[in-house]
Amino acid sequence: MASIGIIANPASGKDIRRLVSYATVFDNNEKVNIVKRIVLAAQGMGVEDIWFMPDSFQTGYKVIDELSCERVLTARCRVLEMSISASAQDSTDAAAMMESMGLGCIVVLGGDGTSRAVAKSVRKTPVLPVSTGTNNVYPLLLEGTVAGMAAAAAAMSGDEGRTCVRDKRIEVLKDGQVVDIALIDAVVSAEVFVGARAIWNLDNIMRVMVTRCHPASIGFSSVAGVLGIVRPWDDFGYSVVLGNSGMHVVAPIAAGLLKEVCVSHSGRMELDEEHSFTASGRCVIALDGEREIVLREGETVVFRITRNGPLRVDVRSTLEKALNNGVFSRGT
Repeated sequence: MASIGIIANPASGKDIRRLVSYATVFDNNEKVNIVKRIVLAAQGMGVEDIWFMPDSFQTGYKVIDELSCERVLTARCRVLEMSISASAQDSTDAAAMMESMGLGCIVVLGGDGTSRAVAKSVRKTPVLPVSTGTNNVYPLLLEGTVAGMAAAAAAMSGDEGRTCVRDKRIEVLKDGQVVDIALIDAVVSAEVFVGARAIWNLDNIMRVMVTRCHPASIGFSSVAGVLGIVRPWDDFGYSVVLGNSGMHVVAPIAAGLLKEVCVSHSGRMELDEEHSFTASGRCVIALDGEREIVLREGETVVFRITRNGPLRVDVRSTLEKALNNGVFSRGT
């Protein structure tokens, strides 16, 4: 019996970066429409059970009600019974429940931060990230129908080695213990006392570390991306130290916003190689764009890139495998 989970973050695509750049707001009603297409495609491929994360916009309930009224819903669709706090912890908790239930795939609607929240509690369940956030290096710009087909095919495959990629992640360690992770970038900034969790001001950035980077990406990983390319399958990352002297580059740090920065040092970060950082003053570590860890002067953390990230569905490979296995055939 094939089953999938859907985690749709109603807060994605609405943070402070909408005010300081030219990014547009991603409407929650459009997220409902995307989820409806995911559900219809998944059930059309043979998925029988679909579970939703509860959220403040009641996305799952809206999808169930609308598709039921239209008389097109055939899969068993239910919303998880869990308390919510309207924070990233909801995505983390829902993903943990879905993995414990043995669902075949989890579709995640959001930005890099939402995917990171899911990755904090999922290890063995394939994840399919769909972009509805601000900086979307990790999630895919994907039509909901294709996402639903790929999620269904991955859930029914049972062969993650041929349908998924084990991604990298940045681990932040204190006293030898992992205290948090990032999927794309970890940024050290001197800007601590702010009202928003999302980080956007480049002026106080001291260091950027990335698992992947490309000049076609937007966000702080682009500071590394305009210096070189690191792909998801490369067994290394990249580190950039900003300063007052060195090479000057222009990077697309937000939608419609290119900024010039001075790079004093840059280089590869090999897998499992530990990089120590000691704070010379009060600072903050932002993970995938959001401030998470505050350091006091003299405190030390260690950054390490590993292959301990989530199993991400390779959409094209998954659907090609489904084609070769006759999943789309319905007989003569």
